[in-house]
Amino acid sequence: MTNTNKGVNVDAIVIGAGFAGLYMVHRLREAGFSVQAFEAAPDVGGVWYANRYPGARCDSESIIYNYTFSEELIQEWTWTSRFPEQAEILKYLSFVADRLDLRRSIQFNTRIAAAHYDEKQKKWLIYTDEGEKLTAKYFITGVGCLSASNIPNFKGLTSFQGQAYHTGHWPHEKVDFTGKRVGLIGTGSSGIQATPVIAQEAEHLTVFQRTPAYSTPARNYPYDPEFLKQVKENYADIRQKIRWSKMGYLHTIVNDRSALEDSPEQRNEEYEKIWERGGLGFSQTYNDLLVDEAANETASEFIRLKIAETVKDPKVAEKLQPSYYYSAKRPVLDTNYYETFNRENVTLIDVKSSPIVEVTPKGLKTSEQEHELDILVFATGYDAMTGPLFKIDIRGKNGVSLKEKWEDGTQTRTYLGLTTAGFPNMFMITGPESPSVLSNVPISIEQHVEWIGDCMEHMREQGIETIEAKVEAEEAWSKHCFELAQKTLMTKVDSWYTGANIEGKSRGFLIYVGGVGEYRKICDEVAAKNYESFNLTLKTEKIPLS
Repeated sequence: MTNTNKGVNVDAIVIGAGFAGLYMVHRLREAGFSVQAFEAAPDVGGVWYANRYPGARCDSESIIYNYTFSEELIQEWTWTSRFPEQAEILKYLSFVADRLDLRRSIQFNTRIAAAHYDEKQKKWLIYTDEGEKLTAKYFITGVGCLSASNIPNFKGLTSFQGQAYHTGHWPHEKVDFTGKRVGLIGTGSSGIQATPVIAQEAEHLTVFQRTPAYSTPARNYPYDPEFLKQVKENYADIRQKIRWSKMGYLHTIVNDRSALEDSPEQRNEEYEKIWERGGLGFSQTYNDLLVDEAANETASEFIRLKIAETVKDPKVAEKLQPSYYYSAKRPVLDTNYYETFNRENVTLIDVKSSPIVEVTPKGLKTSEQEHELDILVFATGYDAMTGPLFKIDIRGKNGVSLKEKWEDGTQTRTYLGLTTAGFPNMFMITGPESPSVLSNVPISIEQHVEWIGDCMEHMREQGIETIEAKVEAEEAWSKHCFELAQKTLMTKVDSWYTGANIEGKSRGFLIYVGGVGEYRKICDEVAAKNYESFNLTLKTEKIPLS
């Protein structure tokens, strides 16, 4: 469905119709703003519309991977299992869009090509890929942190005569792997989820691994109706806990002490408990696993031993064991991932020792041999954080593009991950230097949407024309984010967190690691001080307010 009531001049234009875009549209409409959203896909869902690969499933527990702002939505929707699969999440977002009548404010099948700030009009000029031009006072991006898919520029990439797919742009119809020789490149979250499912169907699966991942068991299970009844009855308490927690999850530090304070036997017992429980709580077993190298090694070694115990071939097991700091890359959950390498129809290729030389018409050639394949699956991840924003020609004051401002990764500066100096009345939902991907994302999205909505209402009430982060506030925030990150082990490992997965991309660490609750407190304080860290201009004034 495509909206035919195309807004020519609205209060706000929102990009995206995933978790972020849907709630932003609802929040602004409820506040009386005129709003038009644009979505490149034919329907709502965002990344959950595109990521339909085999085994696609969320690693946040479903009872908290939803909106919390509406008691009606909480009571009317029921999840089926602990970790929701892609189809169920998409169904949920469609339910929300229907329940809140959001589709009438969204133009589907439309990609935003450019957004330019007009300083004379104090308006944003928005251009679609079809040449349509719109104007809005506010420009809000809900493009997600992981929506710009990445396929390495392999030699001969287009020569392959079989079928090729990226996990982030999977076809809607089922891909039949029966009797096929499949090559899967990449062992991040999507590759680890897809591997066991593809292996069950394919004649043979060859997994091309650059860097092994630390993966812990999901332990997914169907929800008990009585448990869900209790969740709904107590959701007010759950809402408060996750909104002020460290990462937007219910689980917290299991043992609020150093891993080094326990004996090896005690540590092993604690790790075993969390391993058997499953989920993302393993990194929370002790309070120093992400900041102390020796403590981290105790967790890393525990997982390596689990891999060695699970994978029967010692040589394959060794290839699957990471050597970097556990959880410095994104932690991954799996269902029978390591067990899959015990199957006779699965082969693991270490592309660090046997690099991919080129894609050939028949398959994939490494430095050691050519692998003949019928299907190629690229589980090669995303140009994270800045990539989705750079796909749009965003230009602020003096015609300076966002890409120009952030051309060096060390210069990617924002204020609160919500705004950036030089781009008045532009807001980013889960932008760089916000908790975003280090949190339960819908909770971070809700906080951003509500902060933006409150800010816009304040501006309307006070007759404020524009809001723009002060340069000194932006610099201080970026410095604070960098200093916090440097205290962790995450900056010491190459990952998509740092941009290391994209050839030629400058390295940085564009995530706020101080926690969801602390971040919410900081943002609330900024608003309570009447946005004094921003330059504000009144409708009747041309001089910035202090």
